[in-house]
Amino acid sequence: MSDLEIRAAAPEDIPAIVAMLADDALGARRESPDDLTPYIAAYERLAADPNQHVVVAVRVSTDTTTGVEKVVGTLQLTIVPGLSRRGSTRSIIESVRIHADERGSGLGTRLIEWAINESRRQNCQLVQLTTDATRTDAHRFYERLGFEPSHVGFKMSI
Repeated sequence: MSDLEIRAAAPEDIPAIVAMLADDALGARRESPDDLTPYIAAYERLAADPNQHVVVAVRVSTDTTTGVEKVVGTLQLTIVPGLSRRGSTRSIIESVRIHADERGSGLGTRLIEWAINESRRQNCQLVQLTTDATRTDAHRFYERLGFEPSHVGFKMSI
C-alpha cells in the first residue's frame, strides 16, 4: 500500500527526474541520464531562485518498516511577474513527466492541479505551458483540463 505526496524536489531526486525526462522518443534524444553533472548544476540554480518550483510526486510506502519513497512524477513551475495584462503575474508549467508505471492513473491531473493551485496562491492571473507539437496525447490531456491552444510558439536553439 502507498500514498501519494507532492513535494519540493531534493538533490537525491535528480536521477529519477532525469530518467523520466529521458523516457520517451523526444527525451531520449536530448537527455543524458549517464552524466548528471549538468542536471545537478541546473537544480542548484533552480533551488536558489524563489520563482522556480521543481516538484516531485512520490509514492510513499505505508509499510512502517520500509518507509520507501518512489518518485513517480515531476514538473517545474516558474512564476513570472510581468507588465502585460495590467501588470499580471503568470506561471509557466514545464517538464511535466509521469513514470511509465503511473500513466493513466490520474497522477498527471493531480500534478497539474497542484501547479494551478500554487499559481493561485502566488497571485498569478494566467497559467501557461507549452508542449511539443508531436505530443498529441499531451495536447488532449491539457485541453481536457481546461487549457486552450491559444498561441503559436517558436523556439531557437542557441
